Amino acid sequence: MVKQERAARTREVLVRAAAEVFVEEGFATASIGAISKRAGVSAGGLHFHFGSKTALAEAVVDRAAASVRVITVSRLAGGNALQVLVDSTHDLMALLAHDPVVSAGFGLCVATGTGDAEAVGPCGVRRQWQRWVEAMFRTAARNGELADGVSAQDAAAAVVAAIVGFEALGADEGAWLAEPSLARYWALMLPRIAADGSLGELRADGSDAMCVAGAARSGAPDQ
Repeated sequence: MVKQERAARTREVLVRAAAEVFVEEGFATASIGAISKRAGVSAGGLHFHFGSKTALAEAVVDRAAASVRVITVSRLAGGNALQVLVDSTHDLMALLAHDPVVSAGFGLCVATGTGDAEAVGPCGVRRQWQRWVEAMFRTAARNGELADGVSAQDAAAAVVAAIVGFEALGADEGAWLAEPSLARYWALMLPRIAADGSLGELRADGSDAMCVAGAARSGAPDQ
């Protein structure tokens, strides 16, 4: 049992170290040596747990997807579907800003199809996020929460594109991932897509703070 716990901890250290190196250097240029050095694990130890850099990348994507699921599942108990969407995007931005595993998981999507990164999987985390946003807009439409003439499909596409844009721009300038930037986006967006009867109840800056975002800022282990 002790050996299994030690092995699990080592795997988590390696996944986080790989994520940090992928964020800093990109998947293609990241080396096994740099990852093992960052983790404080020998190259042999790394290969014992992960057979290749691609296997490490797959583990990073899996951890990132799990963190995104924490956001989406936890938020489903909310009320207005549009507010759930607003709150979840704030949670996601906090993770992208402070959790290298989530940031790398989204970034590895960009690398897919180039070199070894092809085996990582085709944009899994972003697709997961997109499907959830689309489902929430369909719920909003059924609940009468969208303004007249607003298509759930078009609104979802606009939000997904914006969030991916914030993520890409935030890689070079962290202010894009900060709460005020996203709040300004929603302040512009909500009056266009929300039904008049519910607009006054919606908060562009989010209705509360998720514990998952706070955990990411404090460096808590990935889910």
